[in-house]
Amino acid sequence: MQLEIRPDPAEVGRARRWARSRLAGSGIRDDETLAETLVLLVSELVTNAVVHTGCPAVLRLSLPGAVTEEATVRLEVDDTSDRAPVPRCVDGDETGGRGLALVDGLADRWGWSREGAGKRIWCELDRCAAGRREPAQVCDGGQVAYEGLAYEAV
Repeated sequence: MQLEIRPDPAEVGRARRWARSRLAGSGIRDDETLAETLVLLVSELVTNAVVHTGCPAVLRLSLPGAVTEEATVRLEVDDTSDRAPVPRCVDGDETGGRGLALVDGLADRWGWSREGAGKRIWCELDRCAAGRREPAQVCDGGQVAYEGLAYEAV
């Protein structure tokens, strides 16, 4: 399954809705941690493609044929930019720059590769691992701790 993305920030919301509709038909419930995490990852990777490349992109979602406790979901975003993704270290006051840190913290695996004139960024979520994740906890200062990682809730 794939969705073509225009280089327009409004496409991020459309990508999230598309991902939710695909999950609904797969047997993965909308209220599962896996679904919530996947939609957040779609949002981050599509935002990165739209904001940092200014190029069209393609979002792919690979769902297992039979959803079992060990099912793996794979998300890919291809774009035509040859610029490599670069994780950033940002101050607490910055309004952006945390996307790849979120992907790294939430996905079971992620990476990227050159594809033709562009690149592919991918991540995978294991259903059994997602079910074991500890829920987010709000810490002092408005930060959210998720599996030992802290993100500021804005």
